[in-house]
Amino acid sequence: MNDLVLANAQAIGQFLEDHKCQDVSILDVSAECSWADCFIIATVSSIGHLKGVAHEIWSELNELGLEVANRHKNPVGDGWELIDCNDIVIHLMSSELRDFYSLEKLWQKREM
Repeated sequence: MNDLVLANAQAIGQFLEDHKCQDVSILDVSAECSWADCFIIATVSSIGHLKGVAHEIWSELNELGLEVANRHKNPVGDGWELIDCNDIVIHLMSSELRDFYSLEKLWQKREM
Protein backbone atom coordinates (compact mmCIF):
# COMPACT_ATOMS: atom_id res chain seq x y z
CA MET A 1 0.00 0.00 0.00
CA ASN A 2 1.40 3.39 -0.90
CA ASP A 3 1.88 6.33 1.48
CA LEU A 4 -1.08 8.34 0.12
CA VAL A 5 -3.52 5.46 0.62
CA LEU A 6 -2.16 4.93 4.14
CA ALA A 7 -2.46 8.63 5.01
CA ASN A 8 -6.03 8.76 3.67
CA ALA A 9 -6.97 5.57 5.54
CA GLN A 10 -5.58 6.98 8.79
CA ALA A 11 -7.50 10.25 8.27
CA ILE A 12 -10.73 8.30 7.69
CA GLY A 13 -10.02 6.14 10.74
CA GLN A 14 -9.57 9.26 12.87
CA PHE A 15 -12.79 10.73 11.46
CA LEU A 16 -14.67 7.57 12.44
CA GLU A 17 -13.22 7.59 15.95
CA ASP A 18 -14.12 11.29 16.30
CA HIS A 19 -17.69 10.37 15.32
CA LYS A 20 -17.96 7.76 18.10
CA CYS A 21 -17.39 4.62 16.03
CA GLN A 22 -15.85 1.81 18.05
CA ASP A 23 -13.03 -0.63 17.30
CA VAL A 24 -11.84 1.12 14.15
CA SER A 25 -9.46 -1.17 12.25
CA ILE A 26 -7.42 -0.44 9.15
CA LEU A 27 -6.49 -3.66 7.34
CA ASP A 28 -3.87 -3.90 4.62
CA VAL A 29 -5.45 -6.27 2.09
CA SER A 30 -3.21 -5.33 -0.85
CA ALA A 31 -1.45 -8.70 -0.91
CA GLU A 32 -4.71 -10.70 -0.94
CA CYS A 33 -6.98 -8.40 -2.93
CA SER A 34 -6.69 -7.14 -6.50
CA TRP A 35 -9.39 -4.47 -6.24
CA ALA A 36 -8.50 -2.63 -2.99
CA ASP A 37 -5.45 -1.84 -0.87
CA CYS A 38 -7.13 -1.51 2.51
CA PHE A 39 -10.34 -2.02 4.41
CA ILE A 40 -11.46 0.24 7.21
CA ILE A 41 -13.89 -1.50 9.54
CA ALA A 42 -15.77 0.34 12.28
CA THR A 43 -18.59 -0.58 14.64
CA VAL A 44 -21.60 1.71 14.92
CA SER A 45 -23.90 1.73 17.93
CA SER A 46 -27.26 1.85 16.13
CA ILE A 47 -28.92 2.23 12.75
CA GLY A 48 -29.31 5.96 13.45
CA HIS A 49 -25.59 6.21 14.22
CA LEU A 50 -24.81 4.31 11.01
CA LYS A 51 -26.93 6.66 8.91
CA GLY A 52 -25.46 9.74 10.60
CA VAL A 53 -21.84 8.67 10.12
CA ALA A 54 -22.51 7.56 6.52
CA HIS A 55 -24.04 10.97 5.81
CA GLU A 56 -21.25 12.95 7.49
CA ILE A 57 -18.35 11.02 5.97
CA TRP A 58 -19.03 12.40 2.46
CA SER A 59 -17.48 15.78 3.27
CA GLU A 60 -14.37 14.08 4.70
CA LEU A 61 -13.99 11.93 1.59
CA ASN A 62 -14.42 15.01 -0.63
CA GLU A 63 -11.74 16.89 1.35
CA LEU A 64 -9.35 13.96 0.86
CA GLY A 65 -10.12 13.97 -2.87
CA LEU A 66 -11.45 10.41 -2.82
CA GLU A 67 -13.93 9.27 -5.43
CA VAL A 68 -16.79 7.11 -4.16
CA ALA A 69 -17.96 4.36 -6.51
CA ASN A 70 -21.23 3.54 -4.72
CA ARG A 71 -22.68 6.73 -3.26
CA HIS A 72 -26.08 6.21 -1.57
CA LYS A 73 -28.26 9.11 -0.49
CA ASN A 74 -30.01 7.01 2.15
CA PRO A 75 -28.03 4.14 3.68
CA VAL A 76 -29.92 0.89 4.05
CA GLY A 77 -31.04 0.13 7.59
CA ASP A 78 -29.63 -3.40 7.75
CA GLY A 79 -26.63 -2.59 9.95
CA TRP A 80 -23.88 -2.59 7.30
CA GLU A 81 -22.90 0.23 4.97
CA LEU A 82 -20.07 -0.37 2.52
CA ILE A 83 -18.43 2.71 0.99
CA ASP A 84 -16.17 1.91 -1.96
CA CYS A 85 -13.44 4.53 -2.48
CA ASN A 86 -11.49 2.35 -4.94
CA ASP A 87 -8.23 1.68 -3.03
CA ILE A 88 -10.02 2.09 0.32
CA VAL A 89 -13.21 0.23 1.23
CA ILE A 90 -15.03 1.41 4.36
CA HIS A 91 -17.28 -0.99 6.29
CA LEU A 92 -19.59 0.60 8.87
CA MET A 93 -21.15 -2.32 10.75
CA SER A 94 -23.34 -3.08 13.74
CA SER A 95 -21.57 -5.14 16.39
CA GLU A 96 -23.75 -8.17 15.60
CA LEU A 97 -22.89 -8.14 11.90
CA ARG A 98 -19.24 -7.43 12.58
CA ASP A 99 -19.05 -10.44 14.90
CA PHE A 100 -20.95 -12.63 12.45
CA TYR A 101 -18.92 -11.79 9.32
CA SER A 102 -15.59 -11.39 11.12
CA LEU A 103 -13.89 -9.58 8.23
CA GLU A 104 -10.64 -9.23 10.18
CA LYS A 105 -10.29 -13.01 10.35
CA LEU A 106 -11.37 -13.45 6.75
CA TRP A 107 -8.73 -10.98 5.55
CA GLN A 108 -6.01 -12.30 7.89
CA LYS A 109 -6.15 -9.23 10.19
CA ARG A 110 -3.25 -7.33 8.68
CA GLU A 111 -3.70 -4.28 10.89
CA MET A 112 -1.71 -1.14 10.37
